[in-house]
Amino acid sequence: MRKVLVIDDEKATLNMFRLFLKAYGYLEYLADNGSSGIEIYNKEKPDIVFTDIKMPGMDGFEVLKKIKKIDPATEIIVMTGHGDMELAVQALNLEATDFINKPIQRTALDSALARAEERLKLAGKQESQISLRTIDNISVIEIRGNITSVSEKTLMDVYEQASIQKTSSEKTSSILLHFDEASSINGAGIAILIQLLSDSKKRNQSIAITGISENFKHIFDMVGITRFAKIFNTEEDAINNL
Repeated sequence: MRKVLVIDDEKATLNMFRLFLKAYGYLEYLADNGSSGIEIYNKEKPDIVFTDIKMPGMDGFEVLKKIKKIDPATEIIVMTGHGDMELAVQALNLEATDFINKPIQRTALDSALARAEERLKLAGKQESQISLRTIDNISVIEIRGNITSVSEKTLMDVYEQASIQKTSSEKTSSILLHFDEASSINGAGIAILIQLLSDSKKRNQSIAITGISENFKHIFDMVGITRFAKIFNTEEDAINNL
């Protein structure tokens, strides 16, 4: 049974998580402050942690840093107030893997848990999380799992390979970045991606993005990625527009 820890100073939020997590078959642990949350984490070592950002005493950023220092592989999903995208970006810079807006909606919680489960499943496999395929004259870079500083070399190598491929007319091929919906990208990964997209723009290379979750669509727009590449809902739409 998968262990999930929830840290939040609001009793209503903890009660909601208790009900939902039990119904989903998780073994739930609840803490109403950051210090208690860290104590529970050290004892139980849950795979998934939800933590509120704004809490008295030890806030969610400190919780995030402490847990990531203990085990960088822990799936940490931060909870932010609706519209607090800057806090979400700060959390991603500290290697949070996802975020969810408060008040928590069941559909959003379901999606966040499904994404975390998929990332945990992928982390246990040896297969590459970044790969390259070709559709007609378009280089498609498949991105799965968590994209962090650890992914930098692989992503840069695959991106370079995609960038030097030529079309039948000897032009540089267009690039489609196809994210698995469960993919996560932290601050370091975002910085790498922006650099690669900036290089493509200098080469007048057409780039499109598809597959990312609604959460990361907002993040990509906020940090300026959409200045370099348009986001499409489906791979078919992206290919038709490249």
